[in-house]
Amino acid sequence: MYLPRQLISHLYLQLLRAHHPLSPPVLILVALEPDALCACRILTALFKRDYIPHKIQPVAGYGDLARAGQELVQPMQTTNVIRKMKRRTWGGVEVWVFDARRPWNLGNVFGGQPLGSAMAEIDSNARRRGRGVDKGCITTSYRSKHGGIIVFDDGDIEEDLAAQREAYHALLKMPEVDDDDESDDDMEDNDDTQPGSRKRKSWSGREDDEESEDEDGPPRQRKRSNSGSSFVSSPSRRRREGVNSSNSSRSNTPATDSPSPEEPRQPSARSLKKRLIKMKKKHEAILQAYYAAGTSYAEPISSLVYSLASELGREDNDLLWLAICGVSSLELSGRSMTGVGISNTSESGGSAGWGGQRGESIRQILRDEVHRLNPPDPLERDRDARGEINGIIPTTARSPTDTSIRLSPEPRFLLVRHWSLYESMLHSPYLAPRLHVWTENGRKRLHKLLAKMGISLTQCHQFYTHMDMELKRVLRGRLLKYAPMYGLDGLVPPEPSGHSTDREGWGFVRCWGWKACLSATDVGVILGAILEVGPHEPSAAWDAKRAPRPRVASSDAEGSGAPGESDLASLFPRFWTAYDALSLSSESPTLLLEALPLAQHLHRAILRTGTSLLSKHQIRHLRAFRIAVVKEGPDVSLFTNPGALTKLALWIAEAIRVQEREKGGSIKIGRKRAAGTPLVLAGLDEDRDLYVVVGTGGGGGVIDFAAMSKRQEERRTKKAIKEKKQKEREERRAQRAAERAEREDEDAEEESEEESESSSESESEDEADPQNKNHLLRNRFGIAFQEVVQETNARVRIDSFEHCVVEVQKDDLGGFLEALSFRSVVG
Repeated sequence: MYLPRQLISHLYLQLLRAHHPLSPPVLILVALEPDALCACRILTALFKRDYIPHKIQPVAGYGDLARAGQELVQPMQTTNVIRKMKRRTWGGVEVWVFDARRPWNLGNVFGGQPLGSAMAEIDSNARRRGRGVDKGCITTSYRSKHGGIIVFDDGDIEEDLAAQREAYHALLKMPEVDDDDESDDDMEDNDDTQPGSRKRKSWSGREDDEESEDEDGPPRQRKRSNSGSSFVSSPSRRRREGVNSSNSSRSNTPATDSPSPEEPRQPSARSLKKRLIKMKKKHEAILQAYYAAGTSYAEPISSLVYSLASELGREDNDLLWLAICGVSSLELSGRSMTGVGISNTSESGGSAGWGGQRGESIRQILRDEVHRLNPPDPLERDRDARGEINGIIPTTARSPTDTSIRLSPEPRFLLVRHWSLYESMLHSPYLAPRLHVWTENGRKRLHKLLAKMGISLTQCHQFYTHMDMELKRVLRGRLLKYAPMYGLDGLVPPEPSGHSTDREGWGFVRCWGWKACLSATDVGVILGAILEVGPHEPSAAWDAKRAPRPRVASSDAEGSGAPGESDLASLFPRFWTAYDALSLSSESPTLLLEALPLAQHLHRAILRTGTSLLSKHQIRHLRAFRIAVVKEGPDVSLFTNPGALTKLALWIAEAIRVQEREKGGSIKIGRKRAAGTPLVLAGLDEDRDLYVVVGTGGGGGVIDFAAMSKRQEERRTKKAIKEKKQKEREERRAQRAAERAEREDEDAEEESEEESESSSESESEDEADPQNKNHLLRNRFGIAFQEVVQETNARVRIDSFEHCVVEVQKDDLGGFLEALSFRSVVG
């Protein structure tokens, strides 16, 4: 089931009304990522204000999620009985899903209800509507008492998944049929003329009804009344029965001269079955095309949960800051509308990069919220306006008690308030690849840029807060003037235009008096470092029995593998440290400041390792992607975490994109322009004797022309086979024309239907084909990984929530990458 955006507070208010002191605590399962952490903080703040007890359980992957379901969710069920009707029950447990990853699990979106299979109870749709659910959509009459899975819609389901919704429910209402039986054209005519024949498949429901005829009365009438479908009983038998009854009724009446009107011919059971199979294949193709499009990201869940707080009238500065930090963290980890990869829209300045126009719209809403909840002091209005116009980056609070949120023209530097200007520019994921700082000439270009702006090396090597005030005041204007000369058009936000609240590309800053001043990007960088690298030492209160680090379990033939235990001794302390660092108290963010050296250490390692791979030419170009392996050096242990490895891959992919663009420009596909070649990066984990592999693509991917030509060849082959079968059908029909003279009109109608359906199918295939429409090049590494595992004997563990991340046994990496090179990794 899914909850529409306009009803986002409906379930929470029901939970609040149904809560009492004896209610069990609400269980919150949280992924180990900054966006999920911020959303969890907002939700727990709402629960605390309403005195709703809750429990937080971090989950690192699907293995942890399954164990949490068995150990924590199942005991919450009030009943777990499988009834005679095979109806699945949730025992009153309701699962709320906040997720920004796409594609959705359509079974959760349009199903997720404790009603069992729609095939078992034909009137299930009527029951769902009676419970306030219409084709998976929750309405205002829904009541939380039966349990089930509920997905919170950010607007994508209602706007973009109408075809998938209709296809899903059409498949639920269809009877079971063998769709691989394409030899129905060879069925003898006596299959339709023998009333007592039992050669029909179970799709008609006739065999089951005849076996239970003596139990509950006439089976055919009971089946027809329950289903209401014209596919249940044989139309040819109904036609024959009608003719016989009419003949018997006319036998005792005098003949008349006026001819009786001819009854309309009903389609045969064979034609109905063929039509049903084609409809089923058409609906299945719609769902399959949705899953095969690749991964992407929609609205951040921290923004969605803040919308819930806003609907409840509970928004304040603390919750707004958490939502801002969650949204700002997405670009740091490469999560865009095209999956994990570098973004094509990252040239427009400031933090603009995630989500394109949609991402910028969300950030504009957050800026409006900042203006609403943080009105300027009338006594300081003129000073604040001058500061915004001059584009000064705020580094201090207005007063010792100032905890407000402000807009800031943030340059695309890294931790600029807590580093020197030179180090901040050198380690910037945006600036470093464009200046080629891994080479000596690249460092000289950086020095020349600073010299043109009139900043000496002595000044730029000081901490930014200690620089000359006049230099900080003119920094933004000089960047706007000289950065385009070096291809850095998006280094700083453009000049504001129009209304004073129009600050496109501007970032967010919050101060805690004189104690600290952090931007939302700073918080995202620090939280990411805590989750990916530290703390190095487990907490003293941590259970020492869980400290040993298990080795990865080998996978089975399907590639899913028995999920090994998570590295609880390091992951969970990291989660709680990051959770505590997001404290909502007005005190100084002590834990965030203490973790600053950790974040700086991680990004120094990214620069060192990326420079080593590029300068030593250790990046190979395979058919569909580039490949690099991190297996030596002082920082190998840092990149055993998928998050840190992904940031290194994004840094290298950005450098490769700049090199390709300088050499020959980008490749145009349809109306879209690809940004670079997909990259696969593997990091060696010596402790577990495996490689962590991440594939980045999305906006940075180019099309796999070998795979595209292969798909075109497959379509031509299918078309030739279809034409051949059509000719064979026509020949068989011509041979049996004399024997089926009474069905000529029916066959003509059937042929016209087949031609129209085949033409509509070809049109739908062209629309479903991502190469024939204006689309985003999404990351398909997750699909490619699973295809390789199914066809090879590689020992692979697929457990991460990120589909583009896998763990491969050390000895199997070569064969795994070789098979992967023949796959399409963007789509």
